[in-house]
Amino acid sequence: MKKVDLLTVGIDASRNRSGGAVAHLVGILLEGDPASFGIGEVHVWAYQTLLDAISDRSWLIKHNPPALEQSMLKQLWWQRFGFPVELKLAGCQIVLNTDAGTISTVRPAVTMSRDMLSYEPGVMELFGFSRARLRLILLRYMQNRSLRAADGAIFLTRYAAKVIQQSCGNLRSIAYIPHGVGAAFKQSQQVNVWPEAGVRPIRCIYVSNAEMYKHQWVVVKAISLLRKRGNNLTLSLVGGGKGPAQQLLQDAIAASDPCGVFVEQLAFLPQQELPNHLAQADLFVFASSCENMPNTLVEAMAVGLPIACSNRGPMPEVLADGGVYFDPEDADSIAEAIEQIVQSPALRLAIAQRAKVLSQQYNWKRCADETWAFVAETYLRTKI
Repeated sequence: MKKVDLLTVGIDASRNRSGGAVAHLVGILLEGDPASFGIGEVHVWAYQTLLDAISDRSWLIKHNPPALEQSMLKQLWWQRFGFPVELKLAGCQIVLNTDAGTISTVRPAVTMSRDMLSYEPGVMELFGFSRARLRLILLRYMQNRSLRAADGAIFLTRYAAKVIQQSCGNLRSIAYIPHGVGAAFKQSQQVNVWPEAGVRPIRCIYVSNAEMYKHQWVVVKAISLLRKRGNNLTLSLVGGGKGPAQQLLQDAIAASDPCGVFVEQLAFLPQQELPNHLAQADLFVFASSCENMPNTLVEAMAVGLPIACSNRGPMPEVLADGGVYFDPEDADSIAEAIEQIVQSPALRLAIAQRAKVLSQQYNWKRCADETWAFVAETYLRTKI
């Protein structure tokens, strides 16, 4: 029987559709101990596939409203009108919104910010005058509204908090709680030693779906430049893609590698398959210009790969001095960063070791503990 003096928390995970959002929810519910922070029960509302991925806990109650398996319009209708009723029936005293795009008006609430596309300067222009850009404008309005209304806001990086508050204004209470990284990545080790000249190609890997702000086509051009200089490199692009970014990528491959000699693109891979792919690589490239928190970058750090990385967004905050930086929209800049790593064994070893050390701070136990603590603190503050 539930103790009346313990807090009951509700989680709206109805919008957790991205890989990072799913990993976050699974991580904090698997590694967390809410009772340590005065929380007796946690109720989570989500679609069935996500609920199936969450391990059962004695303190966890799962809810799957029919609307969350239906159209987006019905999901939003449920979030605005059905969710408050279900929270009340469950006895929840505070809600954790895992996405700032929520239209829920339930209070008290802690809201997480995990989307930077609407805020990063210059990124929206990449989408031209399109429905995608209109959607981002609407999303920014919704996120600003929900963050301002929340009693507490969680940001994944300090960079994200700074940029987003320039749009929504200074928020009353914020916490910086980065995601964790799975144990499989930390336990994974590179399979091969760095290849000697002429033995085999140096295998570069970039894990991310093709999007306009990911710049995969620029990376292809950079690898082509390096090969023309005599560097034997290959590039594996993992994550698939569609739309204008995929077309730009296909055009770049057709121009640089029409016979398929050194570039391969793989479809989206399940999380459990990524550690092995990273372990088979020699060098990780990350060329995104917009991230709230770059999860695949942290995963490569945990494996211990030498990293050539974008100098935009929160990447320097996350990777710090554990990589070599470049301008993600400049093929020459990318090529120069990769070439530095290729030509210097001492640099390769130093940044790989440093990145692995830095990755240790990103773990799900820390993320869970800090999240439950902030939720509990926020509830107590609203009752003063």
